[in-house]
Amino acid sequence: LCTLESGTPLARADIVGFTLQYELSGTNILNMLELSGIPVLSTERGEDFPLVLGGGPCAGNPEPLADFFDAFLFGDGEEAVLEIAEVFRAWKRERGTKKDLLKRLSAVEGVYVPSFFAVSYATDGKIAAITPLEPGYEKVVRRIAPDLDGLSYPTAPVVPFLKTVHDRVSMEIARGCTRGCRFCQAGYIYRPVRERSPETVLAKIDEVLKHTGYEEVSLLSLSSADYGCITELLRELMARYAKERVAISFPSLRVGSLTRDLVDEIVKVRKTGFTLAPEAGSERLRRVINKGITEEDLIQNARDAYCAGWRVIKLYFMIGLPTETMDDVLGIAELGAQVKRAGRGTGHGGDVTVSVGSFVPKPHTPFQWRRQIGREEILDKQRFLRGELKKRKLAFKWHDAHLSFLEGVFARGDRRLSRVLLKARDLGCRFDGWGEHHDFRAWEKAFADAGIDPEFYLRERGFDEILPWDRLDSGVSREFLLLEEEKSRRELPTSDCRGGSCTGCGVCDLSRVRPLTYRPEDFGSRIASVRSVLRPHAHEVPEEGAVRIRLRFTKTGTMSLLSHLELIHLFTRAVRRAAIPIRYSLGFHPHPKFSFATALSVGVESWAEYFDMEIAPGFGARRVLESLNRVLPEGMEVLDAVEIPLKSPSLSVILDATRYRVTLPDNAASGLREKAEAFLRLETFPHGRAKKGRSVEIDLRRELLELTVSGNTLEMLVRRGKPVEFAAAITGVPEDALTGLRIEKLSVRFRETAPEGSSKGCAGD
Repeated sequence: LCTLESGTPLARADIVGFTLQYELSGTNILNMLELSGIPVLSTERGEDFPLVLGGGPCAGNPEPLADFFDAFLFGDGEEAVLEIAEVFRAWKRERGTKKDLLKRLSAVEGVYVPSFFAVSYATDGKIAAITPLEPGYEKVVRRIAPDLDGLSYPTAPVVPFLKTVHDRVSMEIARGCTRGCRFCQAGYIYRPVRERSPETVLAKIDEVLKHTGYEEVSLLSLSSADYGCITELLRELMARYAKERVAISFPSLRVGSLTRDLVDEIVKVRKTGFTLAPEAGSERLRRVINKGITEEDLIQNARDAYCAGWRVIKLYFMIGLPTETMDDVLGIAELGAQVKRAGRGTGHGGDVTVSVGSFVPKPHTPFQWRRQIGREEILDKQRFLRGELKKRKLAFKWHDAHLSFLEGVFARGDRRLSRVLLKARDLGCRFDGWGEHHDFRAWEKAFADAGIDPEFYLRERGFDEILPWDRLDSGVSREFLLLEEEKSRRELPTSDCRGGSCTGCGVCDLSRVRPLTYRPEDFGSRIASVRSVLRPHAHEVPEEGAVRIRLRFTKTGTMSLLSHLELIHLFTRAVRRAAIPIRYSLGFHPHPKFSFATALSVGVESWAEYFDMEIAPGFGARRVLESLNRVLPEGMEVLDAVEIPLKSPSLSVILDATRYRVTLPDNAASGLREKAEAFLRLETFPHGRAKKGRSVEIDLRRELLELTVSGNTLEMLVRRGKPVEFAAAITGVPEDALTGLRIEKLSVRFRETAPEGSSKGCAGD
């Protein structure tokens, strides 16, 4: 494996870092280290190998991975990573030992070095002791960045060519949540609440959109609607970007926090997903977990969404929560039915998808001592729900019980699980969070071969038991967690300190570390300072006076590996980055008005790709060419651009023939000239191909207009047909055996005059 931008082999890097977002990432981490030529065990890596670091939410209990990592960062990383880099640079200059490096790193706030702690076990399998091995290094306190505005934020991230899951600008508007849901690890390990100022949010979003061309901005937070200026911020964003067809989405909306004003703003561009999370099926169980929402709030939020045009609402619940009964599980189906009924009379349907996960107790939460239900109990409750939801005509999605089982094992696991990970890797386990790759039988064998009972890690823990993560201090006191655990048994609420009094969790020192929020009434004065540096508001491209531009561009080198859909995706983003005023189609999901001549086969290089676009008048063809070339990647360049009449025939209508050059490998080029001459003497050469499930026949000889040979190279002008089909027909080598070809598209001949900058007839000839 190599780095993305410089292509440096990972084994030659100074530091290799992994973000630990999911408990089942372990085998992939081992796989990546192996593919990089880096020993997986930290004890086998000396000074000549990279330092392997981990961070992210699973660094709250990194013990199952302790044997593989040199160090972990627990907490906020933006400032700490710079300190780590400085420590490494100084150590590298002095050519110290690896232990010396680890000792220096242990002095960085938030850095946990697992090899500096020895773990011993009692005969019953529980941890007997976690013994510090370095004087003065007895626990690690979570790193907290007090002010998000002072942190570096990536405004020019890598933009993938393909569609990814998180294919949008992700703007963190706040970090931390003090709602106090007792199952939620993030709500405890990201305290206190720190909001990014509205002026910084606006400036960063504007910059990221300028550099990426994304069509959507996600306002990230554990509870986005709790952001102090959320309504004012959303109105400003929509006023600024709605005409550019930039949608705004919220990954997390708490029931009761969604107002009709927010809904009305969100729908102005397009309707992104709408998910509400009641978590539990009854008011009683929501009191246990301190969810603090009512069914009335949920129904009102659902009704507002249906009235605004959403047809489907997704509800997220958990099964297996502490004290849950089957009445609580039944309540999931009943609550889903109530939400469905809320859609009646709104004119937009009322479909509901009920998504159900299984509760996994997490470290640093009040439920860290609780039992996790087993696989059979999960499956029984899923079967029960499936039947109840089917009766009510509600869609059902669920999390795989085997995955939940493993997540629970590793969430609260200890160092002995490193042995299991090594065994699982040897048995071929990879991508364990993906159902198509997950092999639970292999995992069962891995546990058996390692001599470890996985059920041991799902049990209830005693309050006096030593926990694997006890040397990691989240800032939330043990006393507060125990108090919350007791309050859960008594179904007592804990208020949000954002709007009430301090709950005494222990995180804040009220000087450096404290809640940081912004008031709606200050929004206007705060953003005044950045309005002058933001891009001007976009305007609609009018129907009248729109201009059509025809472009010829190259697609060479690695760009030839892009599919046609990826090419469209690339140009959509490029046009946005170039600030070209493109016209959009109408409808639910507006698309830029692009029209490509043909879909080029993957792997074929081209100097003659064409597409048309419709833009606002006054921008000009030359300006389009120059603007696009400033933002297109290497291997793509616009060669010509010309304005054409708006009602001109489409490229696919006027396309007449295409000139290709095919370079054959030596083993397929024997007697090439004679074979080409023989093919030209033929009057016909029928060729069958499958197209959309049926057989289609074309006559390759009649479609071939010109053919010349030079060495191992065929140059041909063809009307229809793929160059590889012609190469196979001429050489007599089957298509699937013609490997190692280089195919180049040289020019295109149109039935009408081609764009300026290319000759009449065959462009580029």
